[in-house]
Formats: sequence, C-alpha cells, structure tokens
Amino acid sequence: MSQQTERLERLIADELGECCDGDVEQRLDTLRTYQSEGPSNPDADLTALKTLGNDTRHTIVRLLDAADRELCVCEITAIVDISDSAISHALSDLQDAGLVTRRKDGTWRYYDVTDRAEALIGALDETREDGQ
Repeated sequence: MSQQTERLERLIADELGECCDGDVEQRLDTLRTYQSEGPSNPDADLTALKTLGNDTRHTIVRLLDAADRELCVCEITAIVDISDSAISHALSDLQDAGLVTRRKDGTWRYYDVTDRAEALIGALDETREDGQ
C-alpha cells in the first residue's frame, strides 16, 4: 500500500485484527461513496458560508430573519452601525450568495432573507452548544 493509506491499513488491522489490500480497497470504495454524496460543485455552499462569516453580513441576516418580513435598507442602516456604502456592499454580497432577496419600490429598496439563509441560521441556532 502507499504511504497515504498506511495509517488506514493500521486502523483496519486494529478494527479487524488483520488487514489485506482488499480490506483497504473496500474501505476506500466506501469512503468514495460518502464523498460522492456531496454536491459535485460546492461553490455556492462555500460562498454562502463565507458570506455569513462576516460580522456585518451575519448581523444583517439575523436582523432580517428576526423581522420575519422585508426591511427597507433605511431600516437596516438605522440599526447596523456602519456606513451606508458598507451596508450596500454587505447587502450586495448577501444577494450574490443567495441569502437575501431585493425588491425595489420607487426609490425604496427592500430586503428579505431567503429560505436558504433561514435554514442556515436555524441550523446554527439548533446546534449551538451553549444554548444561546
């Protein structure tokens, strides 16, 4: 076996009491099956997670999720204490990542969370260990 699978071979030998090349190949086949169950192109997932990883964008998504309705950009700006241009940039990033929707009504722009953002926030809330 190659150096990359030596530790795997030792693990299987520890589990089964012995190990042969067929055992390693079988385990590798199983692991490849697990790997193939994920998305073939994870870029959208990684972009969404990276986008939520910013304090301002995370705060905006939390605000929109808690509001449970569209908020005008002027409402968001009044709560999130950063410049108008930083809010605009954050909202644009969130929209590009598929985490918020935007609706224009005359001179007003309204934002709301997407189902995906709600699911991500919900998963974070449900799995937080400290219960906060």
